Amino acid sequence: MATREPHVGTPHLIYQLIEPRVVFEMAALPWLLPMLAGAPRGDGHPVLLLPGFMADEGTLIVLKLFLENRGYEVQTWGFGRNVGFSSRHATALVQKIRYLHHRSGRKVSLVGWSLGGLFAMFGAHETPECIRSLITIGSPVTFDPAGSQSPPLVKALYRLIAHPMGTAAHVTHLRAKNLRRPKVLPVPISCIYSLTDGVVPPQEATIDGDPALHENIRVPGSHLGMGFNPLVLRIVADRLAQPEGRWQPLTTTGVSGRLYRWLTSGSVSPSPGAGPAPAPSPSAHGPARAQGSPGTRRARTVQTPRDRASARGRTSATR
Repeated sequence: MATREPHVGTPHLIYQLIEPRVVFEMAALPWLLPMLAGAPRGDGHPVLLLPGFMADEGTLIVLKLFLENRGYEVQTWGFGRNVGFSSRHATALVQKIRYLHHRSGRKVSLVGWSLGGLFAMFGAHETPECIRSLITIGSPVTFDPAGSQSPPLVKALYRLIAHPMGTAAHVTHLRAKNLRRPKVLPVPISCIYSLTDGVVPPQEATIDGDPALHENIRVPGSHLGMGFNPLVLRIVADRLAQPEGRWQPLTTTGVSGRLYRWLTSGSVSPSPGAGPAPAPSPSAHGPARAQGSPGTRRARTVQTPRDRASARGRTSATR
């Protein structure tokens, strides 16, 4: 079965250096809008968007407009700039989730980008009865004993702005104790991440969990560009459109589905009628088990051609 992304250490230096490619990713979005035209429409349930570190609601404008176009009641957190995990923001977030749930009479979906995903995970732990689904986008949601493996510049910035302890502050925070435990939330969780993320290492942006409820979805792109990445937008729309109580892992169909399968290993199965999915490699995934069967507690992970090439390179080096 798939596991958390096995990358070790900080993001590769080359990926850190080319994060400014977000400019080109943003410029390409208008040309790729046709890819989003067929994205699933929603049922109008409330969706709460949470910004990343040092970002505010303005950075979520593309995601907000897109999801409103798909029929959702979209809200942003409304607390100004995200300057790190704090008790003040954590308390306000829990209150807002409960308010949206009470006002609409429906469960709320949370979508968090970067550090916003950590807030979303916290909110889901505190109010599971109010949560319909949780989507993190390039978010540091898994903690290792060695501490954060984000680049030194990111850690320095966090120490300067958020807390003298740096990124370790939200790991040791008393209210974040649930975040240090294995992900056993009884709500659907989709962790979207990129191997070429120059800010959050992939092993921290993925989780181990129940494959019937939790999944890791790999996409190409930069960290700063994920909120403008059309593939990410399409995946978010697909995940939010899952019927309440009948959530299913990501499947692919249509033109965008063929593009997605071309960008990945095919480990995400197409919908019925879209053709058979390639069988997973036993060496990569281990013995096959029925989804959700006893003993299967790993989240689904999608791989790209870059990963397969890297694996072949490692095999050649071993020989």
